[in-house]
Amino acid sequence: MSQVSLLARFTAKEGKGDEIVAAFEPIIDQVRNEPGTLLYVMNRAKDNPDVFWFAELYADDDAFAAHGASEAMADAMPTLGPLIAESELVIGEPVLAKDLPGLAL
Repeated sequence: MSQVSLLARFTAKEGKGDEIVAAFEPIIDQVRNEPGTLLYVMNRAKDNPDVFWFAELYADDDAFAAHGASEAMADAMPTLGPLIAESELVIGEPVLAKDLPGLAL
């Protein structure tokens, strides 16, 4: 099975960036214990505190599905939904990388 990567970009409703960060804290706590989640990085734009992007890497489709179906994700969605003005998700698979643990290319 091939690994699954996800790039996500979120724009919070104006002034709601800090609330987005707070809503993701329980998800990050859970991700630390997900064995199939190899990389999960939340980034914030320096020039706009309401813009975020994520880089995620999962061991396989099952790990990706488990993360999406997790209790932390389900609990966060009712809070996150009203805070997000715009989002874009790109699901793929890694083809080249530098020094990423667990990356089997």
